[in-house]
Amino acid sequence: MTSPARVSLQAFLATARRALTAPPAQRQNPLTFVIGNESADLDSLCSAVLLAYFRTQTPPHTLHIPLSNLPRADLTLRPELGAVLRPAGLQPDDLLTLSDLPKDGLRPETTRWFLVDHNAPTGLLSSQFTSPSTSPPSDLLIGCIDHHEDEGTIPSSSSPRTFAKCGSCMSLVIDHCRSAWDSLPSSTLEQTEISSQLAHLALGPILIDTNNLASSDKTTPLDIRAVEFAEAKISVSAGYDRTAYFDTITRLKEDISSLNYRDVLRKDYKRWTDGGLVLGISSVVQGFGYLTTESGSREEFLAELRKWAGEQGLDIAAVMTVSTPQGKFTRELMIWAFGEGSVKVAREFVKRDGEALGLEAWRGGEMDELSKGEWRVCWMQRGLKHSRKQVAPMLREAMKEGAKL
Repeated sequence: MTSPARVSLQAFLATARRALTAPPAQRQNPLTFVIGNESADLDSLCSAVLLAYFRTQTPPHTLHIPLSNLPRADLTLRPELGAVLRPAGLQPDDLLTLSDLPKDGLRPETTRWFLVDHNAPTGLLSSQFTSPSTSPPSDLLIGCIDHHEDEGTIPSSSSPRTFAKCGSCMSLVIDHCRSAWDSLPSSTLEQTEISSQLAHLALGPILIDTNNLASSDKTTPLDIRAVEFAEAKISVSAGYDRTAYFDTITRLKEDISSLNYRDVLRKDYKRWTDGGLVLGISSVVQGFGYLTTESGSREEFLAELRKWAGEQGLDIAAVMTVSTPQGKFTRELMIWAFGEGSVKVAREFVKRDGEALGLEAWRGGEMDELSKGEWRVCWMQRGLKHSRKQVAPMLREAMKEGAKL
């Protein structure tokens, strides 16, 4: 590798691309990937790049390839990503995605995987690489840094195996990479600018995930320390202003006016299988009022949600919204269960966790419907501290319990 002090993020990603697209006979074996979760939000995308960069730049200098966990076409659904990549000297086209995996295929045993911002393989990673039917997962999962609940799938032999509560997984990545970052020389203008670019990439997701460090429910001392550390790496010439940077990213993230319903539902989406049932949760940055009036009608939204659930093979489709009408932070939740078994699970979830979540009928229940084998309910969620990170495990636990009945 080139001297670490002189490798920009763009140069690093170009090296990773060449390694990934090399002919089979010339391909490094095994290839080591760093991958975020399927929602592919700022936290997952940026954490994978920064972690892979520093893991590569430090001994033993094994190339770590950051892989964005989405098809390349889906990058266009994330205009906020460009606002974070630009001051880091990058464009979305510089990122490596699932679409860039070799067309000749990769054998599981020729890969190694470092998970960031999740700790249980899903999607392509689960079905083609780390499934017990294809290869021993313990040989392939080499490390994990995550701020979700430990699901027990990461082998004890993996290193690091880091789990901690914080607003953004990037804060954990910075903590892990702090020594490596400090060890990079900054004696030249070029080296200082590279460090400044790294800092912009790191700060974007932390500021978004903690509401500019203002969210008392999400912000932890670790997030605050991470922001202070990264901001100290920004060059004076960068003209950085924390609030202005946060406002720019937020404005782009919340603008979904150009997206159709399918794009809205898949932009920030996660899918799980538990207890023989399939759950999908879409996180949306506008409320149901916006979705059923500004984006279209109530009937159109529900028809597209049903179509999306069918496309994804869901037994339970959930939509969680976050919005700030009149400047007030608001959460909403909709659950649509398909099939008698799924309806029982959804009802049990509400019975067990509804009070903790502060669920109240949305607009008098105008979106609710109970029909043969289906149950759809929409709520205001007064428990503001409970994001998908908390609600998904609740639903999944109800699915596991339902399978025992």
